[in-house]
Amino acid sequence: MKIGITCYPTYGGSGVVATELGLELAARGHEVHFISYAVPVRMTEASERLHFHEVEMLNYPLFDHPPYALALATQMHNVAMNESLDLLHVHYAIPHSVSAYLARAMLAPRKLPFVTTLHGTDITLVGMDRSYLPITRFSIEQSDAVTAISSYLRQVTMKEFDVQRHVEVIPNFVNCDVFQPIDAHPRRKEFAPEGEKILVHLSNFRPVKRIPDVIEIFEVVRREIAAKLLMIGDGPERTTAEWLVRQKGLANDVIFMGKQNQVQELLCFADVMLLPSDLESFGLAALEGMACGVPAVCSRIGGVPEVVTDGVEGFLVEPRDVKTMAARALEILTDPERHKQMAAAARRRALTQFCSSKIIPLYEKLYERVLHNP
Repeated sequence: MKIGITCYPTYGGSGVVATELGLELAARGHEVHFISYAVPVRMTEASERLHFHEVEMLNYPLFDHPPYALALATQMHNVAMNESLDLLHVHYAIPHSVSAYLARAMLAPRKLPFVTTLHGTDITLVGMDRSYLPITRFSIEQSDAVTAISSYLRQVTMKEFDVQRHVEVIPNFVNCDVFQPIDAHPRRKEFAPEGEKILVHLSNFRPVKRIPDVIEIFEVVRREIAAKLLMIGDGPERTTAEWLVRQKGLANDVIFMGKQNQVQELLCFADVMLLPSDLESFGLAALEGMACGVPAVCSRIGGVPEVVTDGVEGFLVEPRDVKTMAARALEILTDPERHKQMAAAARRRALTQFCSSKIIPLYEKLYERVLHNP
């Protein structure tokens, strides 16, 4: 198949999943065309089956902001025409599914199906804004197929948008051959030269990720044991986090890594993942850590309980309960046998439920249904 994929090319979960999906589809023999304003952050390999088409926006004094949705629709139309695409798969409803709808209309009478995958904040934050709700509902209804990354997100979509169509749950995934544990990793001493425990946080550093809570949790842990904290990612909360680290005298123990394309090279030697978010529709960072055998301490919110079983692959705690999260992290870090059991359980759950080898065929079957049931 020839598939056009559109996503936000940034460090958020939707862009990561969309990019990984494209890479996996190309590896399985499909031709994939990414259509976006920049190269997706994890599109780091070259292949004759992987292509990128930049959306160029018109800068004109009349426009306060460039009309990206229209420029995207035009580029979708052009790529579909020039590359004979079979379908479009858009990630994040606003504005991508609207642009796909316009591209499909411009191509009439030719039929260009489009699939919309809902990732979370496009529904829970952006879509439920009253000014965007009608067009979000319209784009969902007009899609040839709609998927959600968790049962939680599907339920929110059906309830809040009063959607009258089928929404299929296809969870996020991880390449279990790329994300895997590595015993006695040589880089561990680079970050923990005295044998300190290593905690890790991975996100786009938005307010919803509760970055200050990560620092607060680590401060409590650091009082009890020798430990280091790896902060992977970047975003609006990074400056605040760096200031907080200096204020608390933790600068020697907290390492800000910035954006990393090969996060598995850091996750594979961590001891605990911290994910104290206010909202997660899935919890991709936790899953990537689990695939590397890293137990997670997460907020019990959204779709996270569909990924992490409390007391098995990690712990679930009420959001903003920093004290309990720190206590749970210490339970794992100070009990080698408990850590070993949770690490094995985390890897096992990733292997049995969320490997790309199990999830990618679900998307392929969905594409086939869309193409053969116009």
